[in-house]
Amino acid sequence: MENTKKFTMKDEDFVCEVCREKVKALGYTARDHCPKCLCSKHVDINPGDRKAGCHGILKPIAIEKFKKTYKIIYKCEKCGVIKKNIMAKDDNMDLIIEIMSHPVNFN
Repeated sequence: MENTKKFTMKDEDFVCEVCREKVKALGYTARDHCPKCLCSKHVDINPGDRKAGCHGILKPIAIEKFKKTYKIIYKCEKCGVIKKNIMAKDDNMDLIIEIMSHPVNFN
């Protein structure tokens, strides 16, 4: 049986493929989405592993309360997978509020 980690730290600068924002690494945990448009790219099976072959765009579709913060819920435009990630300190709060004000059933 292969012993695989559930989280691999990957905190890298990148350019968002959706809005073209130049995104800087967070410095305190792994950044996986654009703080401006909140989109991500479907590259991981487990966080940071870069083992997903899809490479579709993960669009934010909902927000859920998580402890003292929120999680962004994404749906891949290519394969339809649902992913979740904790919001970052510098995420676009106006967009988070907008998404929260238009709840969707993502199940």
